[in-house]
Amino acid sequence: MTEDAPDPTQAAVSIFWTRREDQISRLADGGLNGGAARAGGHMNGIRDLVSHIFIEAGMPRESIVYEPFLPGYYRPHKKWDMAVRYKGTLVAALEFKSQVGSVGKNINNRFEEALGSGTDTWAAQRQHDAYGEIPPWLGYVFVLREDKETEAPRRTQKTLFPVDPAFDGMSYNQRYQEMLSRFMGDNIYQAGWFITTAVDEMGRVTYSEPLATATGKSFRVAVKGRVDYVRSVLD
Repeated sequence: MTEDAPDPTQAAVSIFWTRREDQISRLADGGLNGGAARAGGHMNGIRDLVSHIFIEAGMPRESIVYEPFLPGYYRPHKKWDMAVRYKGTLVAALEFKSQVGSVGKNINNRFEEALGSGTDTWAAQRQHDAYGEIPPWLGYVFVLREDKETEAPRRTQKTLFPVDPAFDGMSYNQRYQEMLSRFMGDNIYQAGWFITTAVDEMGRVTYSEPLATATGKSFRVAVKGRVDYVRSVLD
C-alpha cells in the first residue's frame, strides 16, 4: 500500500461501526439487551479483508469457506467463522470476534471460547490426525472498542492460590493483548490480529494496533508464509 492509497484496515473498521449502528437502529430496544452483539454482519468487513489477504497470498477465491464446521476431539465439531481449504488440506481456520461495551462481564467468555476452539482443534490433530499430514494453522482476529472501561487499570481478584503477577494492574485492553500473545507463544493460534477502535463525538472512526506481534502487517506476513508452505508441499 502506497502513502496515497486508501487504508484497507480503516475501511474495514469503518464498515464494522456502520453495520453495527445499522443493526442497533433495527432493534426494537435499540440494542439495550445485547442484540447488536448477537446480530451478525458487523465483522464482515474485517472478514472480507482477511479473505483478500489469503487470495493475494496465492489462494484461489473458491478456497475460502465461510462458517464451516470443523472436527474437534472433545466435541464432534465446531463452527469456525472462516476456513481456507486447498487441494483437500486445511490451509487456515479463523475466528473473528469483537467486544463493544460490557467488557468486564464478557471477557472471560471470550477467553474460554478462544482457548476451547484452539485446544480442541489441536487435540483432534494429535489424537487422530483429523487434518492430515499438514497440521492446522489457526488465526484469531479481534476488534475491541476503546473506552474508559477498557483502558482503566484493573486489580486481580483474591484467589485461593496466587495469580500470575503479570496481570496485576492490567487494563482489559492489555489483558486481551496478553491473551493473544500467550496463545501465539504457546502455538495454540499461529497468527493473530488485534485492533482497537473508537468513534469520536464528530463520528470519526480511528483504530490502532497496539500489539506488535498481532498487527495487520505481521498477520499478512504470517498468512503469506503459511500459503507459501502449503503450496510448496501440494503443488
